Amino acid sequence: MRVVPKAAATVLGTVLGTVLGLGLFAASPAPALAAASGVYADRIVVGQSAALNGTVAELGMAMREGLLAAFKEANDAGGIQGRKIEMLTRDDAYRADRALANAEELILTESVFAMIGSVGTAPSMAAMQLANDMGIPFIAPFTGAPALRQPDLDYVINIRASYDQEAEAWIERLTADLDTKRIAILYQDDAFGISGVMAVKKAMEKRGLSLVAEGSYFRNTTAVKTALLSLRKADPEAVLIVGAYRPAAEFIKLARSLGMDPRFLTSSFVGGEVFSQALAAQRTGVVVTHVMPLPQDETLPLVQHYQAALKAMSDKARPDTVSLEGYVAGRLFLEVLRNIEGEPTQRAFIDTLYKIGSFDLGGFTLSFGKGDNQGSDAVTVTVIQDDGMPRQVENLAGAGG
Repeated sequence: MRVVPKAAATVLGTVLGTVLGLGLFAASPAPALAAASGVYADRIVVGQSAALNGTVAELGMAMREGLLAAFKEANDAGGIQGRKIEMLTRDDAYRADRALANAEELILTESVFAMIGSVGTAPSMAAMQLANDMGIPFIAPFTGAPALRQPDLDYVINIRASYDQEAEAWIERLTADLDTKRIAILYQDDAFGISGVMAVKKAMEKRGLSLVAEGSYFRNTTAVKTALLSLRKADPEAVLIVGAYRPAAEFIKLARSLGMDPRFLTSSFVGGEVFSQALAAQRTGVVVTHVMPLPQDETLPLVQHYQAALKAMSDKARPDTVSLEGYVAGRLFLEVLRNIEGEPTQRAFIDTLYKIGSFDLGGFTLSFGKGDNQGSDAVTVTVIQDDGMPRQVENLAGAGG
């Protein structure tokens, strides 16, 4: 099955249709999974489906690296009540159909305790639906899509701020700091991109504005030239990019080579460091919103622990925005497990998370509540400097670019 969605609803409908056709969903969680699947005398096994190949492979590998760093840190200290954490990772190549197949294997065959660290909107939506219906916690998907933030998704736990919040930060800074009115958008033509476009339009409508142009490209490609030529005709003052880091970098480099140089703003999905590297000499002044602390901010105990855990895992590992998000996801998972009264089960995990509600991971707090399965609302606006490092800014005026 090949999925090239036009909107979030299309992806979800396609995936659900496939799964229902296979007879995988029941009206209630399957009896076999009602007990604590993935829990053994000496370990707890979790699963991850993420892109390890393809156009966002670096994001999947970084998310995995951060999770493993958190789990190694806990395992080296004796684990959770004597149990080590083991993670099984499967490559979905940033494809929804493969993410669903991986979820089927990890949940139905490997019987994992939880799914954690999925990357991308369409893959996350595919895997999430099965996990939620089977009563398996689905933790920290690397996406800000509204579809994963619905209050009826009992087993879905988000960490990062939403795309609506990132879009609001973009439009607020552009209009308040620079009085920008001519805004265009480049987006990935799938559930992720459509979510971003809808978020931007909502933020602009609040201010009586509308986009001057829209352009798109297909997921898992860098074919952005047609979109670029279309947006160029609109002569925008700013171009918002809702896409993966390779096509986003290709678009900016090509635009500047043609003499087009508006303010470029990208979402957190570009991953920060890998995006800066892909841009190379064209990175200066590009705006990137972040939803995690900066991985170089050693004033935070969280970042200090993260850097130490990363180094303990590999001398070659370097601090990275995405691996920090993976580490935060791992830390949250571990904190909830530590606080479960009695033997860990999937239902006890969810109940404990909401009972505690707030988790201070060392200067970065995640808070959950009734009808609110998103831990953080934090969005930081940064501008990439000449050396490739992001600098947090409160005002875009005079921030370069």
